[in-house]
Amino acid sequence: MGRISDFKKMIAEKRLGFVMDEVMSGDHTFVPGMGPAGKFPFEFKVTWGPRELGPWINPFSDTFFTQPLEGTVTVGGLCEKAPCKGTLELAYFTEGKIRYSFDFKVKDKEYHFIGEKVNIRPWNLPVSHTTCFGTLVEKESGRLVSRSVTHFRLHTTPVFLASLRFA
Repeated sequence: MGRISDFKKMIAEKRLGFVMDEVMSGDHTFVPGMGPAGKFPFEFKVTWGPRELGPWINPFSDTFFTQPLEGTVTVGGLCEKAPCKGTLELAYFTEGKIRYSFDFKVKDKEYHFIGEKVNIRPWNLPVSHTTCFGTLVEKESGRLVSRSVTHFRLHTTPVFLASLRFA
């Protein structure tokens, strides 16, 4: 019942959006000199979605198919569940990509992550929407810290879909 009243309020205020919770997990490797050798876990758990559908679906808007995201990131050998904040860009039509971009801080040092799901095409969605190639850099210097490959695990799809809610 609460969701229906929230929905009515959002419509009355001409503000209607949604959010979803997504988990991407896999591993990463530090570049030489930036951390220990070997593969380590890499995972981000984020909530993303447009808070206003109007600008989000308007191809002339600065926020077309771009929405805020925030959550936590675990970078094995660096941090565990560090708060992160950034954007998720659905660049389907311009670049055939989905781009996660977020910042986080560990021990007074800021980092920037960019992860991309690439080659987005209607015929390869099970592959293109599940694999994300990422780079992690020191925000101030731009120095590459690590490269990652994370995955959306298909068995988590029901939980992902059930996380859809009005925002």
